[in-house]
Amino acid sequence: MSNTYDVPEFGHDAASKAAGYAQLDAALAALLSGERDLIANLANTSALLFTTLPQLNWAGFYLLRSPDELVLGPFQGKPACVRIALGRGVCGTAAAERRTVLVPNVHEFPGHIACDSASNSEIVLPLIAGNGELLGVLDLDSPILERFDAVDQQGLERIVATLLATLR
Repeated sequence: MSNTYDVPEFGHDAASKAAGYAQLDAALAALLSGERDLIANLANTSALLFTTLPQLNWAGFYLLRSPDELVLGPFQGKPACVRIALGRGVCGTAAAERRTVLVPNVHEFPGHIACDSASNSEIVLPLIAGNGELLGVLDLDSPILERFDAVDQQGLERIVATLLATLR
């Protein structure tokens, strides 16, 4: 496994932000190259995202451990809620609906679970294996309202695809 990668720069316009995500995806691929262990790759992915993406206060994973519950996995940030029912909060909604959920203002999301009162926006992406099995979700929180947009969603969906490719 290589631990060398270029740290991307994230600009404020869509083009430079997209370029930053492309660099981040390449860095993740290099970081995870040759490693197939789920926990190790989730841990390194959360650390890379947390230390690279601007304006985050939490980056991590919740894993599906029963048909109706997510359990806290590797993460970076303050201690978090341990168990989340499918369909509950942003993470549970993304898992139940198997789609990315982008929330500009978490205080306006019905049933939002406030693990960290400093969080104001959130994006959650489902982790769906090649066989269609739901493994869990990637959760990113920010203290900034409207921190995440469509460019972030596209970039992070690419990051999730790179991560999932290491598990095959």
